[in-house]
Amino acid sequence: MRRLTIGLALLAGLVSWPWAGGPQAVPALKGAAGQDSSHGTNILIVGIDSRTGLSAAEKRRLHVGGEGCDCTDVMMLVHLSKDQRRASIVSLPRDSYVEYAKPDGSTTPPRRGKINGAFKTGRGPLTVRTVEKVTGLHVDHYLETDFSGFEQAVNNLGGATVCTDKALKDDNSGLDITAGTHLLDGNGALRYARARHINRPGDLGRVRRQQRLLAGMLDRLTGQGALADPVSAAYTAGQLLKSVRTDERTGLDDLVRIGRTLGRLPAARMEFTTVPIANFDHRVPGVGSTLLWHPARSRALWNALRADRPITGDTRITPVPDTRAETDPATISVRVDDTTVAKALRRSRFTVTDTSATAPSVRPAGPPVITYPAGREADASTLAAALPGSHLRAGAPNSAFDVAVGSGPVTVRTVTYDRNTAEGAPVTADHLHCATPRR
Repeated sequence: MRRLTIGLALLAGLVSWPWAGGPQAVPALKGAAGQDSSHGTNILIVGIDSRTGLSAAEKRRLHVGGEGCDCTDVMMLVHLSKDQRRASIVSLPRDSYVEYAKPDGSTTPPRRGKINGAFKTGRGPLTVRTVEKVTGLHVDHYLETDFSGFEQAVNNLGGATVCTDKALKDDNSGLDITAGTHLLDGNGALRYARARHINRPGDLGRVRRQQRLLAGMLDRLTGQGALADPVSAAYTAGQLLKSVRTDERTGLDDLVRIGRTLGRLPAARMEFTTVPIANFDHRVPGVGSTLLWHPARSRALWNALRADRPITGDTRITPVPDTRAETDPATISVRVDDTTVAKALRRSRFTVTDTSATAPSVRPAGPPVITYPAGREADASTLAAALPGSHLRAGAPNSAFDVAVGSGPVTVRTVTYDRNTAEGAPVTADHLHCATPRR
């Protein structure tokens, strides 16, 4: 498979689900006034949650029962640097609470709602203008996708590689895979990309899995060592236009250029991130639970893209805490046999039970010992970060977290958990792809 296909597939199908119709074009998109497109190229890719045109049998096969919302289920903004040596891919969660752009001819004040609702109100053009409004970036090209085309795109690419360190099962999406590395067909990849009820749950966990899916496919195809020539590039782009809906400004030559640029990028020059979130459960009457972007950090992200700078390693987007927690301390219940240590751990939001009343009168020599339930190594690492120098000891799977303080001095550090870092911090593709042989 030629590497051009990698880039075209990114734009057409991997991020979400290709458009079910033919080679149509949405109306030309109007860029917002005052926006600068001289620093690279921005491509907005959206996946539509629509069952229109799918038979009952197709819905069962794709595991997409129920009614579609006629909204964007997935949204990604791809920034290609001006020197064509870097790509930055930003996921915009569908529940982001934003102010929409005004529809053409509207005299009413702009509405606020989940970003995925802009499509239902004004289709592609309003979706683009809304993204431009909330990011301050100019969108140069636009593509729409849906369920069945996603399946077709992955199959045309020879499948998608995914890896997991434990079994993943989600009845809602139909996903059911064992631990290890797998080569999925289009149907399996769709189920993997849509899963929301596995760890990490919700939209941000799903977005990161989509990014891993894409990174794994890029790694596998690039490893084949093929480089597209102009003739095959044009043929592939022509095939793509049969199943992808674009705006009138995006044609065969654009897809060839974009695809060849992406196809030449090594994994270390392809960045993935999700918009930083400040509130993961912002309740709005009539709208429900929404996500609020972090004002300063999301602004830093858009500023970096506008200036054509890398987003990985930018501490304005992802601050580096003194002591980082990999998991949320609030979800870790721990018994501590020392009152001072118990109070200190509570300051990091651990759920602590003070068991000092039953502590031994003579403390054992050495540092604190953390006994943790087998299978919860990530939580054990978070607790160990708060107690540097402590010893870890695995217990029974259903045992409790226990801290036994020894006779030596104890240091307790305040740890910082940032869900953005855990689920969507900027990383390059080489940190996302699978390193083990596929099964």
